[in-house]
Amino acid sequence: MIRVLLFLATNAAVLVVFSIITSVFGLDRAIGASNVSLVIYAALFGFAGSFISLFLSKQMAIRSMRVQLIETPTNDTERWLQSTVHAQAKEAGIGLPDVGIFDSPTPNAFATGWNKNDSLVAVSTGLLQTMSPEEVEAVLGHEVAHVYNGDMVTMGLLQGVLNTFVIIFSRILGGMISSALRGGRQGGGGYGMGFMLGNILGNVVFGALASIIAAWFSRQREYRADAGGAKLAGREHMIGALEALKGGGESRLPSNLQAFGISGGGRLATLMATHPPLDVRIARLRAEA
Repeated sequence: MIRVLLFLATNAAVLVVFSIITSVFGLDRAIGASNVSLVIYAALFGFAGSFISLFLSKQMAIRSMRVQLIETPTNDTERWLQSTVHAQAKEAGIGLPDVGIFDSPTPNAFATGWNKNDSLVAVSTGLLQTMSPEEVEAVLGHEVAHVYNGDMVTMGLLQGVLNTFVIIFSRILGGMISSALRGGRQGGGGYGMGFMLGNILGNVVFGALASIIAAWFSRQREYRADAGGAKLAGREHMIGALEALKGGGESRLPSNLQAFGISGGGRLATLMATHPPLDVRIARLRAEA
């Protein structure tokens, strides 16, 4: 529940900050009442944060998760991990990802990067300690499938579109509240306190709805990544890996990496969950056999 609230708060906070900045510095007035100007303004700010996060995702992940990149393997585990990811990447037809390990007792893994040929696949120490080599291989296949499917770029584009609509609808709501407070009278420019409060409220409410849509889409991508992991490492091994995750505890990945981790779904479906429940994922894999 905590990670869901943080995920929602992060998206809302970004849009609220943009709203305050544009209102304080008069950028709202600069675009006037033109619908075309509003769409351009909304798209500019809607996609800016999304694409900046996408291009910086790899370095941000390395720093935030303290990932130790395997540049020159120093032991058998590192050699096996790197060679397995690279073999799967070659089979999938993508560039060789960077491979790394991050310290966490919770079994998890994630993939990130701005394109298929410049990606990162990282696993937790907890995953290496609790899963069999075959199950770890399946998890790696799941993450390589995320890269092959272009999920990072797809989610970035989707978030940019959603942010754009959030900004547009929030401004419309702000204008309606401002007009209502003036009693429908013209004048005042529509950029008073009523407009600012309405704009902020719209960012929070519509931002929450956008997060629900993004989470639903993320859950559909998880099914595809599971299928990819099954293809690369074997269906039973993929099922075994998901079974092993049931007792692994809550995911501790940052909100910007939640959608690309192997873990994240509990036993119950929620609107804000980035992953379907593990039992549902397992049942779907068995049904597709």
